[in-house]
Amino acid sequence: MSDSLAAVTAPAVCAEDVRVTYRGRTVVDVPSITLASGQTYALLGASGAGKSTLLRVLGLLERPTRGRVLFDGSTVRTGDLVARRRIAAVFQKPYLLRGTVADNVAYGLRLRGISPAERAGRVAASLQRVGLAGWELRSALTLSGGEAQRVALARALVLEPSFLLLDEPLSYMDPLLKRSLSVEFAEILAGERITALYVTHDQDEAAVVADRIGVMREGRIVAEGDPDTVLGLPADPWHASFVDMEPSLPGRVTASVDGLAEIAVDGVSVYATTGFATGSDVLLAVRPEDVTLWESGVQMPAGSARNRLACVVEETLPRGGSVRVVVRSGGARFAASISRASAAELGVAPGSHLVASFKATAVRVRLLGG
Repeated sequence: MSDSLAAVTAPAVCAEDVRVTYRGRTVVDVPSITLASGQTYALLGASGAGKSTLLRVLGLLERPTRGRVLFDGSTVRTGDLVARRRIAAVFQKPYLLRGTVADNVAYGLRLRGISPAERAGRVAASLQRVGLAGWELRSALTLSGGEAQRVALARALVLEPSFLLLDEPLSYMDPLLKRSLSVEFAEILAGERITALYVTHDQDEAAVVADRIGVMREGRIVAEGDPDTVLGLPADPWHASFVDMEPSLPGRVTASVDGLAEIAVDGVSVYATTGFATGSDVLLAVRPEDVTLWESGVQMPAGSARNRLACVVEETLPRGGSVRVVVRSGGARFAASISRASAAELGVAPGSHLVASFKATAVRVRLLGG
């Protein structure tokens, strides 16, 4: 699909006052959601949060108990065949048919009565977009999981949809393959300029593929915004726990010069790159992977992180090859993620005195109440 055609046909998808109830139990209750034209919106949440149900409603696969869905401001319904033909989907499992890769990719085109000559050209182009050029004659039954899922994506893209649904498309992949495929999927979606709804429970996956993220909890969207904000500046304690952070800290900007602010936070000063004016009340947070721990009194390298806070270890939690360490400086709590080797070298344990360092650019900040 050309950029000019995609820009015209990719709809802004909205839903208003959507509620889905099963046997008296509300599983989705979303007053409003908007997917910007040509962008990827990731619905992130734990299993059972209502993500896939909301996807089916927005994709016109399920009628909501109440509410409506709109494409470019016009109401569309489950029985609207014109709207449905603008939508394609990729699900958790590829569900490939017996036969060749080309047979699978061309399946939807055959149902739409596209001529064999046009089918062949579109199949070849779609396979090239997903990195499988020349695979037309391969048996679908011989493909690996990652290859099969790319064929499923090609089968969706060949229909030239303007709205693409992806429901946990990488959930069955091993971690290494998931990381590589999420990058590939992100590049493909960005290149196609399709409006896409991407459901996942994996935060790293959402961060890679999405232009915007909504976090669902018990059928509601409880946080929404760009990936950096949603995954790095939690709105409440539940949100902080979900993204594996300590709750955001309230503070006040005490000085601000040339985009660098000094923020008073419960007995300590934190430096952040932000343009908020002196006197602004803000919330701030730092991702654990952006925090480095040092021995107390160690000579730190010149030009290293601006923030250097004497701290005391409060909690440690081993996780595979890493250790999550919660430290307190003054009244402010931060989490750090360090390797097991680093934890052993530092002698990390509750009560240990260390120094926590992080760059001013690593501090996420927003106005309190904003």
